[in-house]
Amino acid sequence: MFKKILIANRGEIALRIIRTCKEMGIKTVAVYSKADEESLHVRFADEAVCIGPAPSNQSYLKIPNIIAAAEITNADAIHPGYGFLSENSKFSKICAEHEIKFIGASGEHIDKMGDKATAKATMKKAGVPTIPGSEGLLKDVSHAKKEAKKMGYPVMLKATAGGGGKGMRAVWKEENIEAAFESAVQEATAAFGNGAMYMEKLIEEPRHIEIQIIGDQYGNACHLSERDCSIQRRHQKLTEETPSPFMTDNLRENMGNAAVKAAEYIKYEGAGTVEFLVDKHREFYFMEMNTRIQVEHPITEQVVDYDLIREQILVAGGVPISGKNYFPKLHAIECRINAEDPYNDFRPSPGKITTLHTPGGHGIRLDTHVYSGYTIPPNYDSMIAKLITSAQTREEAINKMKRALDEFVIEGIATTIPFHRQLMDHPDYLAGNYTTKFMEDFKMDPKPKE
Repeated sequence: MFKKILIANRGEIALRIIRTCKEMGIKTVAVYSKADEESLHVRFADEAVCIGPAPSNQSYLKIPNIIAAAEITNADAIHPGYGFLSENSKFSKICAEHEIKFIGASGEHIDKMGDKATAKATMKKAGVPTIPGSEGLLKDVSHAKKEAKKMGYPVMLKATAGGGGKGMRAVWKEENIEAAFESAVQEATAAFGNGAMYMEKLIEEPRHIEIQIIGDQYGNACHLSERDCSIQRRHQKLTEETPSPFMTDNLRENMGNAAVKAAEYIKYEGAGTVEFLVDKHREFYFMEMNTRIQVEHPITEQVVDYDLIREQILVAGGVPISGKNYFPKLHAIECRINAEDPYNDFRPSPGKITTLHTPGGHGIRLDTHVYSGYTIPPNYDSMIAKLITSAQTREEAINKMKRALDEFVIEGIATTIPFHRQLMDHPDYLAGNYTTKFMEDFKMDPKPKE
């Protein structure tokens, strides 16, 4: 097993990985930018190395600096967490060249599944249901029009190198396709340096349901059931739950089998997530595969009693998986607490936390790197905490979440706690009646007068 792991990340996920490493008796190295000198992951790691100034492209995305930090500290493995370099095939390959184990997917798997058009073609060969769409990339607008006519409107234009909702456009009528195509290409080129587009049939009343999988070095894979991530804003997840209130035993079995088939077809190693769109008829279609640990992994851990980070490390060290699938014994909900103002179109709210009181009690988990007096830098993602509740039933988990949100006090900055609290009282949420379009109609109640 590894003696020392460098965590090529920051914030709550870096702290989360450090905790598991400590429990396994593995030494840890934190890397940090100048903006993160006071972060808890720096304090709790065994060693810490500054890798550059605040901007990500000069620190957390700077591969030579991270490799140098691993070499000077004699780290024999690197855990990339999520975001940053976690799905960068070049980084995975460079780690291998330097004989440092990358705790994640191989460069080949990242390349195969990271490009959405290639991933879809691979899944079709594996026999996994895919959304009807264009064969390969679209050459131009006239090609896009022809494909749309063939599959029928509505359609979705997507950037092949996309992520975070960039380069995506829904088109409902032929007269709108030209403008949508041009603006999507422009946005994708600016965001990813790659304006290549493909097209899919637009799934109506879709739910975003993903299956957590683990694969070992011997070609075996298993699944750990589903997470419903349908409540999103601008394609960014806001809250997740497991089991999905839309799920049936039959659908879970079929989706789980499809996800395992996908992983075993490509001989996938590590933790990953096979993401599906599920329509109102409970037909499911492969959307993409995330070749890393997910932000929302704690809810799966809570309902199946399984440390996913530990399993990632064991698999990377050559330990075979048990091979059995896991099914939820409890119900768990996660609220992503962001430093954003929900009363002001979710505008980012970096700054100093002056007061912090965190919730506790049975069935409450809080993954966070912030503390009273901590200053949230403006340079990175605005998520500052993940609040997770677990209970015997969905109703109990929701009631627990209401209580925990009421108890959670963060002052000095605006946070999304008021949004989550209102969500927990929304009749459609309470009924489990929501799709990825939920936030289009959601309106915040007026801010209470102080």
